[in-house]
Amino acid sequence: MLRIVSALSAVAALAACTSSGSVKQGSGPELVDNEEALVMPPPGGPAIVGVIGRTRGNGAEQTISLATSSTVQGQNYLKIAFFGGSGSQDGPSMTYRSLSEGDLRREIARAAPGVPLVRSTAFLQNAYGPFGYAFGRSRSGDACLYGWQQIRSRNGSGIGRDFGMIQIRVRLCDIQATERQLLAVMYGYTVTGGFQGEIWNPYGHPGGVDSRIGQTGQPIYPAAEAVPQTISFGYSSPVATTRPATPVRAKVREASPSVPAERIDGPRVPLPEIGAAPAAPVQSSSAVAVPGKASGGETVTVPSPDCIGATVMTAACSTKGN
Repeated sequence: MLRIVSALSAVAALAACTSSGSVKQGSGPELVDNEEALVMPPPGGPAIVGVIGRTRGNGAEQTISLATSSTVQGQNYLKIAFFGGSGSQDGPSMTYRSLSEGDLRREIARAAPGVPLVRSTAFLQNAYGPFGYAFGRSRSGDACLYGWQQIRSRNGSGIGRDFGMIQIRVRLCDIQATERQLLAVMYGYTVTGGFQGEIWNPYGHPGGVDSRIGQTGQPIYPAAEAVPQTISFGYSSPVATTRPATPVRAKVREASPSVPAERIDGPRVPLPEIGAAPAAPVQSSSAVAVPGKASGGETVTVPSPDCIGATVMTAACSTKGN
C-alpha cells in the first residue's frame, strides 16, 4: 500500500512539472479591432470609436460604439447578434427572443433617457429587409433615433430552419442632425459577417437579374433620385449663415412736403397751368401771416418750413409776395 501511495505521489509530481502553467482567458467580452466589426456604419460616419465582442455557445454578438455629439445621456452604438448553430464551447448560449411589442417599448425607453421617442408607423425596408425605428427630440433640440431589424433565414428545411438569424439595434443622438440624416444610417450600414452552411444563411437567395438587360426595345434610364451615401453631421460647429437683405419697397403714401415722393413708372398726369385758378388765401397752421412792407399793405404769407421744397402745391402751402 505504501508503494502505491509513493507511486501516485511521483506521478502527480511529474504531472505538475510537465504542465505549462499558461493562463486561460475567459469567454467574457473583449476588445476587437475596428476592422473586425460585424456591422459597419455607412461611408461618411458616424465613426467607429471601439468594438466589444463576445463569442457565445450558439453565435456571437458585438457592440460597436459610434462617435457621439449630443447632450443626451448615453453613447451612440450599433449592436449586432448572430444566432446560429454553434459558437464557442466555453461561453454560455444566447437566449433567443423574437421581437415583441413589450420588449420594443422597454428598449425604446432605455435608449435615450428623457427623450420622448415616437415609433414610426411607416413600412420601411433597406437592403436586408424590413426595419422599424422611433424618433424624437430632447428639450435641448437633440435628434434621437432608435432602430431595430431582424434578418431571418427562410430557406431550407429541418431543425435549422429559421434559426440562422441576425438581430441589429441602432441608437443615434445628435445635436445637429435631422431625422432624415439619422434614418440614412439605417439604410447605409453593412453587415460583414455571416454563417457557415447554406441552411443557416439569413439573407436568402440572391435576386434575379433584371429581365430588360440585353433586350432590344427595353430602354433603361437613370434613376430619378439617388439615395445619398455620404452622411455628415454632428462633428463640426454650426456655421452661422447670414440671409441676404431683401429690398423692401416702401408703399407710396400721400406726398409729404418734406420728403419727395418715390418715383413710380406709369401714366403721367400734367400739372395745372400756373394762374389757371387763383389760389385763395387760406389761414392754416402751415402758414403764418405777418405784416410786411409790401405795396398796398397786403399781408405776406410766409410758408412754414414743411412747405419748402414741396413738389405738390396746395392751398395751405401757397404764398403771396416775395
